[in-house]
Amino acid sequence: MDHSHLAANWADVRHRVDEACRAAGRDPAEVSILPVSKTFDADVVRAAVALGLRRFGENKVQEIRDKSGPLADCGIAWVVIGHLQTNKAKEVARLASEVQSLDRIELADALHRRLQAEGRRLDVLVQVKTSPEESKHGLSPDALPAFLDSLAHYETLRVRGLMTLATHSDDPAEVRACFRELRELRDTAQAQGHDLPRLSMGMSGDFPLAIAEGATEVRIGSAIFGRRPV
Repeated sequence: MDHSHLAANWADVRHRVDEACRAAGRDPAEVSILPVSKTFDADVVRAAVALGLRRFGENKVQEIRDKSGPLADCGIAWVVIGHLQTNKAKEVARLASEVQSLDRIELADALHRRLQAEGRRLDVLVQVKTSPEESKHGLSPDALPAFLDSLAHYETLRVRGLMTLATHSDDPAEVRACFRELRELRDTAQAQGHDLPRLSMGMSGDFPLAIAEGATEVRIGSAIFGRRPV
């Protein structure tokens, strides 16, 4: 199949992210892009690898498993960004380089045990629920301080920062408030001694607002890969 659109899309997204950084008075080098390849097959991901991309976000562990074999020669770092069930911890410990959706101690326990068995460590971001929508997952903001303290006991989990999904709204103020809350939670946690340099927030439709509020990484899918397969 012809994947020539990927190069133009990637260049456009990088340009738009850079422009959003400059509009916010930030250095574009401060914000990375995580391409989200969920629902796209291994051939599409391989075409993206040819553009120099090496990290890809996936919602489902099953997709990482299905793609990692055919793409084993590509040196891909797979990032779990979707809600994660504890029974998937074994595959995550074996296949993923990072989890951005850690939101409960039971999951931390399961990942820790499996990582010990694999002799590996894993970068993790804590997902915080800053949106009122019931469909959104994440730790309650009030529970974050105690949760971060608990994670310090798991030597296999390297806590790097926080992640959130903003509310789905046409009101930029509502969306931006979700991102601002995550940044403020991070700032408070850092003042309490936690090293949390990363804020993963913002997607194809709202990343300029996330960048304005301090995102260090934006998760971009459709703007790079196009309309998702049905």
